[in-house]
Amino acid sequence: QVQMVASGGGLVQAGGSLRLSCAASGRTFSSYVMGWFRQAPGKEREFVAAISWRGETIYYAESVKGRFTISRDSAKSTAYLQMNSLKPEDTAVYYCAIHRGGSYFQTRSYENWGQGTQVTVSS
Repeated sequence: QVQMVASGGGLVQAGGSLRLSCAASGRTFSSYVMGWFRQAPGKEREFVAAISWRGETIYYAESVKGRFTISRDSAKSTAYLQMNSLKPEDTAVYYCAIHRGGSYFQTRSYENWGQGTQVTVSS
């Protein structure tokens, strides 16, 4: 199975920025719709952003709109999540996954989650 590898997380102060990357282990995912989700301690995994494989359709959670930007590289081989103006409430493990059908906004519509990457934002 495809393993989606999210990387680029770390510890930053509020107001700072991070750029997360997502790549497939074992195969490319350039033809897939990809989503970013996050899960904070004690909370359900929640939708962050999604992008169609050519980038023509993009969705953001209201909580990150205007601060986060989802994108793909020109070859559609790597996906990114640029996170600006980070807030402590953005602290979570961030996952990328492949859409398998259904709503772009639902965790159950995705697969190949991988282990995610930790983002911690201090006050």
